[in-house]
Amino acid sequence: MMTQWRNFLTGLAENQGAQITDGEVISFGDPKAELLATANGNVVVDLSHMGLLQVSGEDAVSFLQGQVTNDVKQLDGNHSHYSGYCTPKGRLLAIFLAWAQQDQLYLQLNGALTESILKRLKMYVMRSKVTLSDVSENFIRLGVAGKDAEASLQSIFKTLPVEIHEVVNLEVGTLIRLPGAIPRYEVLCDFDYAKTIWNNLQTAHTPVGKACWEWLEIRAGIPDITAATQEEFVPQMLNLDMLDAINFKKGCYTGQEIVARTHYLGKIKRRTQLAHISGNESPQIGDDLFFNNGTEPAGKIVRVAAAPHSGFDVLAEVRRIDTESDPAVHWKSNDGVLLRPLNLPYATT
Repeated sequence: MMTQWRNFLTGLAENQGAQITDGEVISFGDPKAELLATANGNVVVDLSHMGLLQVSGEDAVSFLQGQVTNDVKQLDGNHSHYSGYCTPKGRLLAIFLAWAQQDQLYLQLNGALTESILKRLKMYVMRSKVTLSDVSENFIRLGVAGKDAEASLQSIFKTLPVEIHEVVNLEVGTLIRLPGAIPRYEVLCDFDYAKTIWNNLQTAHTPVGKACWEWLEIRAGIPDITAATQEEFVPQMLNLDMLDAINFKKGCYTGQEIVARTHYLGKIKRRTQLAHISGNESPQIGDDLFFNNGTEPAGKIVRVAAAPHSGFDVLAEVRRIDTESDPAVHWKSNDGVLLRPLNLPYATT
């Protein structure tokens, strides 16, 4: 199915075909114009660069409940949520967007981590009646965003999710309402219906590459874990508590003691902020950050994407200082490029 889908995307009209590298849609020929369309208009994007795991079986809920930071029992088929997956020391290995459909649970994550996280989860199945599968290529996944996204999708689907994280399961596919100041939806369906959706959206939505979706995720304040940042952060450092991705009342799970201790001992000493870095040189995930008066690293780049007009927007994990105003934060050295703070769409206090 994915081969058919990629052939469809690359075979679009001249100068509109997808540029695909390693199975990921990089752009449709004009990355700068695509970013501007993402910020100011309506877009549609292929999401096959993200991984998707399926957890099924009689013990699926109880098994996953012992692995992740959020309450799996709340996945009733009508709601999704974010959740962290930690080491026993409470350090994040992955961040999931999780939802349920019938008797299956789904975990969407950074695509590059899919194989290793699946392997690790399988290590803990033991005697549980659980089946874990990589179903990344079993569905076509589309991201639809923009001020007219709701109206566009209403012309295709009879029912849409209204509230953030609401899930609607239909015969033709699944729709999820995602957080962010710019309205966003994810659609999962088969190849034939994906073609129908894509063609119907063409008049109002610009096809864009994965970097545009990355920018939308960053502006929504949604963190991610990559191979470069695995085991670097406890969940609160990446604002997972502010994203309702941690349930402090559920039972034990891997890393729970550390996560709970961080919560109940008081003020979080490190948080993730949204910022802009000017210039043409792209920051890299995992790059160190420094205060202007310090020689030791004060934080790390968590997520980065080119900004629509120039420079780069980032999610940056930074140590908090007990002063009236936080010191300036610089990229790579204490006299490096300054991070200009931007407002997250949620509070971090």
